[in-house]
Amino acid sequence: MGEVIELRAGEFLARVDRTGAGLRALAWRDRDIVWPYGDEGPRAFQGQVLAPWPNRVDEGVYRFAGTEYRLEVNDAATGTAIHGLVHDREWSVEEVSDDAATLRLDFGGAPGFPFPLELVLAYRLGGDGLTLTAEARNTGDTPAPFGLGFHPYLTLGEPLSVLAERGDLTLEVTAGTRLPVDDRLLPAGDPVPVEDGRLDFRTPGRQLGDTVLDTAFTSLERDGDGRAWVRVGGPEHRVSVWCDRSFDWLQVFSSDTLGGSDRRAYLAAEPMTCPANALASGTDLIVLPPGGATRHTFGITAEALPRP
Repeated sequence: MGEVIELRAGEFLARVDRTGAGLRALAWRDRDIVWPYGDEGPRAFQGQVLAPWPNRVDEGVYRFAGTEYRLEVNDAATGTAIHGLVHDREWSVEEVSDDAATLRLDFGGAPGFPFPLELVLAYRLGGDGLTLTAEARNTGDTPAPFGLGFHPYLTLGEPLSVLAERGDLTLEVTAGTRLPVDDRLLPAGDPVPVEDGRLDFRTPGRQLGDTVLDTAFTSLERDGDGRAWVRVGGPEHRVSVWCDRSFDWLQVFSSDTLGGSDRRAYLAAEPMTCPANALASGTDLIVLPPGGATRHTFGITAEALPRP
């Protein structure tokens, strides 16, 4: 793996990887609040930047501006191209301080995606946690399709399954609808309300229990600062992901399909600008004109919970 940048501020510590500009680790009060990885590299895209598309593209095939493109299928189980093309690239370090780092990638395009982009990712650590701001600019001379996501897995120090069995695991997702999917995790219709109860996590303090999630939520409900939230609570503290208005989707994954001790151990809370298969469907796909740019911000934080 590449160079590791360590950031500190208040009760938080972060480690950022030049390879993929990934979030290797984030700790609060000396405890991990995201699933960390080391020199062996990430598994299941933990901590990775998902660009120029998040989630899946059916058989890697899409059409843009009248031309068909074919991406490499890298998820054999579903026959899809998953999570973009930048997670294994070496990013350059533009600026570093004790509590902040800015990385850049001049992406020249790739087979199936011949659209050059400049990507800039700024990490900032403060007393309220980690904030990440991503900017993408089309450096080519034709319009470019674009989508963005991030893939942190939240942890409370014990596996989700153990906490849930004890009744010590709560989940809040501030979203009014979810996207139905087929058995290959591709969209199967329009978003539907979460009011059926099973996947309605808008009420603070709801137990996760044995609910299995690999679900894209939308119709995000925002606070006064325009932020939508995923909050995971344990017996002593809570870990949360928030995203600004530039993200219309939150993918929540309870890690049930991971192998071994990682199965149902963490909760991925993934801000996304578009859902699965957006390159093919066009749903919420960003189209950048030549020289056009887009900007997106999300964050991760932790806080102690009052004792009962």
